[in-house]
Amino acid sequence: MIDVSPKFNTLRYAKAAGVLYTNEETTARVLDRTVPKGDVLEVARAAGINAAKRCSDWMVFCHNLPLDWVEVRFEVEADHIKVFSEVKAVWKTGVEMEALAAVSGALLNMYDMLKPLTDDLSFGDIKLVKKTGGKSNFKDHFEEPLKTAVLVISDSTYAGEREDKSGKIICKFLENHPVDVLVYETLPDEADQIRDRLEKLIDQEQIDLVFTTGGTGPGPRDVTPEATRLVIEKEIPGIAETMRRHGKDRTPYAMLSREVAGMRKNSLIINLPGSSRGALESMQALFPGLLHAFPMMRGFGH
Repeated sequence: MIDVSPKFNTLRYAKAAGVLYTNEETTARVLDRTVPKGDVLEVARAAGINAAKRCSDWMVFCHNLPLDWVEVRFEVEADHIKVFSEVKAVWKTGVEMEALAAVSGALLNMYDMLKPLTDDLSFGDIKLVKKTGGKSNFKDHFEEPLKTAVLVISDSTYAGEREDKSGKIICKFLENHPVDVLVYETLPDEADQIRDRLEKLIDQEQIDLVFTTGGTGPGPRDVTPEATRLVIEKEIPGIAETMRRHGKDRTPYAMLSREVAGMRKNSLIINLPGSSRGALESMQALFPGLLHAFPMMRGFGH
């Protein structure tokens, strides 16, 4: 199976369709409910719903999803019956296979119930009609990449006693997003220096997006959030809440982190944890939805 643990939940939706081909006499009996094995459409609907719920039992690489909604419906024509399924889940992976399984399960049961009546029977044209959800639905595009800075806040790294890992991980992560990392620097855990550098990056160098990593814990030298609050003009608490919630699902220590995020002018400053794992998980939690802040800050709304 594919490891989806780094992903975050979104509302997932999929719609699939398929067709059972037969003749007018058979479809008439389906509508009249005179098929010996019972009500074909009701049985097929139940079978389709059950197939969606048990998709992972026979699709080897499908995850076992907590489905929120499955619907199966039919359109009966003279010589064929169209089957449609819709599936929703708030989860980390898509539900297209569950929708396709629902259509397939319904068609197989219809075929089984009708085969004693006629040899003029086949099914096919099973296809995915629509799907939504996941990171691809939340990507923003920019005419020019966002000018970005990464600041590593650490006394030991600044003194050359420890190699930086978290800052490099952030820079590597950003390679797949519409940003240019123009600044990558290390600062000591000194509030005045952090504040001054943040102000200069935005006011003079016109950096759009600043990530800091380190100095967000409860330690005596952890002052990054305090320095950041002196710089930002408008706090965006949901950003920090998202990082902590995502991290808390993976380690209880995430609740001890004190990240702050907010705006200065039309730029964004975000504190990240100092640990390499915490920094990576925070970036995974924030992207790609984070970048939607920029069209909003620039007055373009949603």
